[in-house]
Amino acid sequence: MNTLRKSLGALAIVYALSFYLGALLHTGFAIGPVTEPVVVPAVIVETVCGSALLAGAYGALAGRPWAWAGLRLGPAIALGGVLLGIVAITFGGGQSTPLNDWYHRIIATLLALSLGGALYASRARR
Repeated sequence: MNTLRKSLGALAIVYALSFYLGALLHTGFAIGPVTEPVVVPAVIVETVCGSALLAGAYGALAGRPWAWAGLRLGPAIALGGVLLGIVAITFGGGQSTPLNDWYHRIIATLLALSLGGALYASRARR
């Protein structure tokens, strides 16, 4: 269980960094040839998502008593943010780009898998 907790914590860091990268791109900052349109609400949501994931990762990697709660809550918040972004783009609240569409699909899947793993493992601990 300890290995799974640490693995999910490490994945949460990777996911958080991807959200922070997305937030940076949505400020208008270009990373080489990679650019995204400036979308201030996306910057806010992506920063919140990344921070929720980092908090869960900290709990998991530092062995805090609330580690499993953090590993459930972080991906749940981030998945909610991704779904909010998908809905916003669908209804014209933002510009759709191939990178953004690809990222939403991939990260939603990865977050759902992490959340499922954390839910399963935290229930198995009981």
